[in-house]
Amino acid sequence: MAADNSFITNLKENFRRGDIVTRLLYINIGVFLVVTLVNIVLTLFNQPAGFWTNYLEFPAWWERFIRQPWSLFTYMFMHAGILHILFNMLWLYWFGRLFLQFFSAKHLRGLYVLGGIVGGLMYMLAYNLFPYFAGAVYSSYLLGASASVLAIVIAVGVREPNYPIQLMFVGTVKLKQVAIFMLLLDLLFMTSGNAGGHIAHLGGALAGWWFAAELGSPNAQEYLNKVRQRAYTSEDEDGSLTLSSNYREVTATKDNIMNERMLEFAFEGQRYWDLLRQGVEYAASQIATNTSVTSGGNPDNVTIKESDIVKKQGLSQIPNNQITLSNGVLKQNEGWN
Repeated sequence: MAADNSFITNLKENFRRGDIVTRLLYINIGVFLVVTLVNIVLTLFNQPAGFWTNYLEFPAWWERFIRQPWSLFTYMFMHAGILHILFNMLWLYWFGRLFLQFFSAKHLRGLYVLGGIVGGLMYMLAYNLFPYFAGAVYSSYLLGASASVLAIVIAVGVREPNYPIQLMFVGTVKLKQVAIFMLLLDLLFMTSGNAGGHIAHLGGALAGWWFAAELGSPNAQEYLNKVRQRAYTSEDEDGSLTLSSNYREVTATKDNIMNERMLEFAFEGQRYWDLLRQGVEYAASQIATNTSVTSGGNPDNVTIKESDIVKKQGLSQIPNNQITLSNGVLKQNEGWN
């Protein structure tokens, strides 16, 4: 019993301390396990196991949707089987982590929901608009995180199209190539057995494109103003909000936006990657320092050389034990040998 309590406590603690990607993984996996266990119990008692999940899945028929509007949100946490959730969660983990190098946790949470909503609405629109789906519209339901995940993939691809990633059996490819490949697959299989899923993917992709494009649009000035105004706004005793007289609008230049990101995302691990995206040499010039610290109560000096950062290309050291365990598959990053 003590071991069980410890396991549950660890799960709760990992969820509480985890980032947004970890929490989304926990929620999806938790929902899948609960749904699966309930269906197993119903099956053991010779009861229909799938009928109740229809209330959590998104219906193609718009009249059914009116009777269960919550399904536009719940469907994006439902999965049809172990392989379905496995691949969705792998993509969410890989690209969610990559997304957080360029955007914030709030952005990822919002885009996950937005991608799911747009994907669901495009699915319902297609099934009610095109005669091809007339025979299936009344009995079709959508489930899965695919639209949400593809929104994240496309957003990262639009933000950093030439970012290189390693794919097993393929090698190094650019993010834009992955995004284009996924879009082509969905377009080519729009009339397949999983037509609804592919249409929802396209909706999620549209949401991801809009999200990334909008952040780089002329509205940047408006967004920068809102972020800065929030920081300079205080709440009075009566609950009213007051903008400080110290607030000054700054032009949405690259330098000002980067400086605001440094303040807005303090202690979230974003600054290092923001600097690296400006080039290793620039990052090295900003990170290099020579400062006095206290170590064990004794004064000490820490020096971070610009030349060392450039030599290592901003990469961290791979633990030597991991290189050993990989039987030579992993190679130490440049500059750490």
